[in-house]
Amino acid sequence: MRKIIFLFVLFISFKSISQNKQILYNFTSIPQSLMTNPGSDVKYKGYFGVPLLSGISANVGSSGFSAYDLFANDGVDFNVKLRNVVFSTTRKDKATINEQIELFNGGFKVGDWQSNSYISFGMYQEFDFLSYMPKDLAILALDGNSNYLGKAFNLGDLNVKAEMLSVLHVGFHKNINENLIVGVRGKIYSSAFNATSTKNSGYIYTIPSNNGIYEQVISSNLELNTSGISKYTEKDYSGDIVKDITKKAFFGGDLGLGFDAGLTYYPKKNIQFTASIVDVGFIKHSKDVETFTYKGYYKYEGITPKFANGSSSGNIYQEFKDAIPLDTLYAKYTTWRPAKFNSSVQYSFDDARSKDCNCDGTESEYKNAVGAQLFIMSTPRTPFMAFTTYYRRRILNSLQMKATYTLDSYSYKNIGLGLSGQFGKLNLYVLADNLLEYHDLAKANSISFQFGLNIIFKDSNEPY
Repeated sequence: MRKIIFLFVLFISFKSISQNKQILYNFTSIPQSLMTNPGSDVKYKGYFGVPLLSGISANVGSSGFSAYDLFANDGVDFNVKLRNVVFSTTRKDKATINEQIELFNGGFKVGDWQSNSYISFGMYQEFDFLSYMPKDLAILALDGNSNYLGKAFNLGDLNVKAEMLSVLHVGFHKNINENLIVGVRGKIYSSAFNATSTKNSGYIYTIPSNNGIYEQVISSNLELNTSGISKYTEKDYSGDIVKDITKKAFFGGDLGLGFDAGLTYYPKKNIQFTASIVDVGFIKHSKDVETFTYKGYYKYEGITPKFANGSSSGNIYQEFKDAIPLDTLYAKYTTWRPAKFNSSVQYSFDDARSKDCNCDGTESEYKNAVGAQLFIMSTPRTPFMAFTTYYRRRILNSLQMKATYTLDSYSYKNIGLGLSGQFGKLNLYVLADNLLEYHDLAKANSISFQFGLNIIFKDSNEPY
């Protein structure tokens, strides 16, 4: 058991940050901004993404420590580094991965040239991982409990989930009037696999006893739900994992439904307010389902038994297994997607209409803008929050820039930069944050990037 916990601690040390896309949000020269707010102020006649290349994104990092803390070539023993990491973090430190690849994406204006309604659609593959630092379990794995008599080790520190899925989506976007734009998006989720263990509780404690050497109590309520995994662990499995996952991605997995909603409002022409909520949805898991539980209560008085290897004298080990058995169940279960809320306020200035601006129908006529954004994401414990300030500028008629400064629980010096270029009908964008850490990535707590290629057809607002 101690080896398993030890490996788990190492495993989460390589995980990454939240699903905040602060550079992409409201960067409306990029069609993918509609995925962060279906009510974004976009003005395309139509667009489509280059298949598999229209949107690729990944986030990597850790809130409690960096890879350098564990693997620096500084002459310090690895075990010492590991102990330093474990004791410097808290159970509130969390780690996540989010990776997305768009399979296809597109959109078009509905109706005649005077219409203000748009349809957008697409499909993307996504991988999510979230884990909190299992502080007490890590200490127990490293030191045992001999030096912690009277301490209750919290089994609820174990909180982890992972999932791979694909999402088919269709959105509708409409300008209600000159000041208000609203949008909604419906989603169908298809989960290839899922592992969730987020509702654990219990404790382990050891104290001196009057009736023996030690009194040890284990109260366990541990549960791991899985779907789409068990058949790959069977000894007689002879299938093709890649083909199986591909089939599940195209609605062969567990299905679910969700929606996005958003708006853009202009109280004045150069003042903008936006808000969106993304991924409000669920998935029903019913295929290849297994649930593993360790539930029960055990109290022992005497010499500390070695539960892990069954070498305890008498029937102590068997009594422990009977009191807290490993059960396997096959019941359906439901998971909720991590809902995300975005909001921003923007002030635009430097009207370019009277200068050398060849308006392209994809952006406002202002050359500069400053603003602030708020991001909130639901997690199994407290919500993750981030606050961003930004500056946007149209450098050339065909090139736009967005620079950001983000404050969150991972970093106080996260500076990001995004560029979006229009070369004829080809749109190329590159976004990256935490740029100050690029000189030594091993020390970075968070790194993210996104890039893509789209074909955009400008809206001339003339009869066609």
